[in-house]
Amino acid sequence: MPVSEICQRNVVTLQGNDTALDAAKLMRQHHIGDVIVVEIRQGVPIPVGIITDRDLIVEIVATELDVTVITVGDIMAKELFTIKESMDIFDAIQYMRRKTVRRLPVVSEDGGLVGILTLDDVLALLSEELLNLAKLVGYERKKEIRHRP
Repeated sequence: MPVSEICQRNVVTLQGNDTALDAAKLMRQHHIGDVIVVEIRQGVPIPVGIITDRDLIVEIVATELDVTVITVGDIMAKELFTIKESMDIFDAIQYMRRKTVRRLPVVSEDGGLVGILTLDDVLALLSEELLNLAKLVGYERKKEIRHRP
């Protein structure tokens, strides 16, 4: 199954000159734990960084910096790992594990942001599949009882 089938398509984004306060407000408004930082190149949003709720706490609040002055470009994770929307979900899981990240921006072939895959998305998919397998065991038993009383 390609990542495009389960990634979240509504990604909240900011640009590098937006403030840490802007990021915090968007996270609260949308009930999310991260915001993708993008640069607009020829009308296409290209992911260049990520800000998480943890970044805001550890980098800004804990050090008592002014959230209205510090920009997301100042504190965003510069090493951003992305995946193509055509990548297989199990390859994406292995990639997340190798890179030790919980969130992966999903990009098109031209590098434009199309979604985000989070650990929560993966866990929801896997738990649903495990539940379906567990149900299969029960159905198989009921089927056998009907056919071999």
